Amino acid sequence: MVVTRAREQAGPLSQRLRAFGAIPVEFPVIAFEPPEPGGDLDRALSNLQRYDWIMFTSANGVHFVVERMRALGLKPEALMELRIGAIGPATAARLERYGLRSDFVPSEFVAEAVVEQIGDVAGRRVLLPRADIAREALPEGLRRRGADVEQVVAYRTVAGRPDENLAPLLRERRIDAVTFTSSSTVRNFFTVLEQMGLAREETLRLLDGVIVAAIGPITARTARDLGLRISIEAEQYTTDGLVEALVEVLGPGE
Repeated sequence: MVVTRAREQAGPLSQRLRAFGAIPVEFPVIAFEPPEPGGDLDRALSNLQRYDWIMFTSANGVHFVVERMRALGLKPEALMELRIGAIGPATAARLERYGLRSDFVPSEFVAEAVVEQIGDVAGRRVLLPRADIAREALPEGLRRRGADVEQVVAYRTVAGRPDENLAPLLRERRIDAVTFTSSSTVRNFFTVLEQMGLAREETLRLLDGVIVAAIGPITARTARDLGLRISIEAEQYTTDGLVEALVEVLGPGE
């Protein structure tokens, strides 16, 4: 079972899969890098008093913001002067690891639910630190609700460098399932395999009959747009939800 998450994040998912008898193959197709110092993120973090809200859309965003604050000599506790939003439980849990609390977590862990459930943000200044390739649904939706949104790049998503070439395992039909936890893992899955000499058309052919599992509807949509047939879409958009969906369909291993 292929785990496409970033190397530093793959471990917990692989561990859960092993607990249910699966044999995970870690194939990290994405990696994360901080933005250049002295940019928009630094300016925003140095002027937090300008904002009413800070909205985190991933645990990575929390990590890179807190680490950048520390590098700038700022105390992460300063974020507590704002209302803090977290797009889901994993993001809220990362905040807690840094001693921060989330004031708002939507019932569904997608941008559309944030916009619908956040409440009255008309006239409020919202700081949105996130990936360089994030969707526009959240800032556009918040602006429609009257918020003044400032987006800053908190981290960059780049292609990963897996240690193992997955192509032989696919050609030998030794892969039963592939898991995708974000749209970027789907896109970079093809990119990395192409770099390893496996054309997109052949990848699609080799995945015929392989279970393709997506963490949620946005990831599933990206996968379908790229020609994949989705076998499993988690109802709860978390890695735990993804594992539960896999077990429900496949059953526990031996």
